[in-house]
Amino acid sequence: MKKQVIILGSTGSIGRQALEVIANHPEEFTVYGLTANRNSQILIEQAKKFKPKYVVIAQDEEYLKVKAGLAGTGVEVLAGFQSVIDLAGQPVDRLLVSLVGAAGIKPTIAGIEAGSPIALANKESLVAAGSVVMELSRKKGVPILPVDSEHSAIFQCLQASPKALKSIWLTASGGPFRTTPKEELGKVRPEDALKHPNWDMGAKITIDSATLVNKGLEVIEAHLLFQVPYDHIKVLVHPGSIVHSLVEFTDGSVLAQLGWPDMRLPIQYALTYPERLQTHLEPLDLLEVGRLEFEAPDTERFPGLKLAFEAGKAGGTMPAVYNAANEVAVQHFLRNELPFTGIPSVIADVMSRHSVVSNPDLEEILRYDAWARAEAERTVAAR
Repeated sequence: MKKQVIILGSTGSIGRQALEVIANHPEEFTVYGLTANRNSQILIEQAKKFKPKYVVIAQDEEYLKVKAGLAGTGVEVLAGFQSVIDLAGQPVDRLLVSLVGAAGIKPTIAGIEAGSPIALANKESLVAAGSVVMELSRKKGVPILPVDSEHSAIFQCLQASPKALKSIWLTASGGPFRTTPKEELGKVRPEDALKHPNWDMGAKITIDSATLVNKGLEVIEAHLLFQVPYDHIKVLVHPGSIVHSLVEFTDGSVLAQLGWPDMRLPIQYALTYPERLQTHLEPLDLLEVGRLEFEAPDTERFPGLKLAFEAGKAGGTMPAVYNAANEVAVQHFLRNELPFTGIPSVIADVMSRHSVVSNPDLEEILRYDAWARAEAERTVAAR
């Protein structure tokens, strides 16, 4: 039987590439539901092509446009964020969560409650609410299959010997400003930061990659997904983005997963695991690659990574505060209301004012997420 798939965030970069994977394997998959925030036209086009049972447009004001665009297709159109959560609560063979930011928390939990294996491309769900999400995943016996290229690489390497894991090495491209002098970073404009050298991603994650906050979020996510102490998680800057991450085992062996920087491979693996399917991607040619280069990250120029380790080690509500402050700061940077170097500065300021709550429940996490957003807004306004 074909696998039924729901894609939350189908009009974003990950969602569009997931549909490309599905289109390349029509004998394997059928689309049960699609959601978008406000990109109604692309959602209509996707629904006409893949004929899901449901589509949800989160922004109510776009509902009538989507409804009219899908009239006569048999696709049921819903609106509002609660409908996104309700759709996520429908049991399917894979729930791909590719929403941006902390908005992914409640839908991810709804999917786990429904028993749907989660293909997780929303790292903030784990960063902000990892203790709740992972505990529920274990309780329900629902697998969380990472879509991030780095965590997918670790997951794939661990299939060899999952109980012998010693350390994780997360690779980072270094972003577009890897060699930019520190004194020049304050002059960076959004249009410059959105030009990632290797990956084609959405705006928020592209900015996070430029500040290395994205790698910080991945450090916290790796700690939760693979139960590895922070002192055993290392970051390597690897400008070529060919080695997607490495795993060191207790006997000293190191395994790595390599490939061209293309998200369609980890997306497909999360949708097909434990099986593998052929892809339409270009095979890796190591002779063409030639050299694999690595260097240490510069946490003086990119303090967002160092702050992530601090937030993760503090635990409790601090990772949620780190994530929320970053989301607000990135929004202001994209609107030219905050300098590039102001992003980690806002995060640090908000973290410094937070008293950690250990072992928080979901309600507390969401409350401090809201608190951190308000604090970040005040911090930006004061500048």
